[in-house]
Amino acid sequence: MIRIDENKISVNDFNYLTDRVGWGTRNEKVVEEALNNTLYSVSIYDDNKIIGYGRIIGDKTIFLYIQDIMVIPEYQGQKIGTKIMNTLIKKIDEYQKVNPNIRTYLGASKGKEKFYEKFGFKTRSSVDLGEGMILF
Repeated sequence: MIRIDENKISVNDFNYLTDRVGWGTRNEKVVEEALNNTLYSVSIYDDNKIIGYGRIIGDKTIFLYIQDIMVIPEYQGQKIGTKIMNTLIKKIDEYQKVNPNIRTYLGASKGKEKFYEKFGFKTRSSVDLGEGMILF
């Protein structure tokens, strides 16, 4: 049975998911710190097996960032990612009550942009904000 939980996942579950979606794993202390600094997260389970995850990071009033939307390969194409995004958007709606002008960003994996467009996301350049940039 598929269920969604609002919860903080374990480091092992996080690394399991990132590995399954092809992102590799990270140092456990680094992951623990990241998870501790997450504003809100949701996990999807099939019975007791974790199959998906997504989280929001940011300051809750001016800036939010949707991060780590993951669904393991054998569950992709079954609306699990949509369920995660709908739940995160609902939480963002709550944050917008404090500041209706809060900005929510995300970095879509290459080729996944159309998925996020269904939720109203647009490329920065298409709304005259310039290109997104990253510091490595």
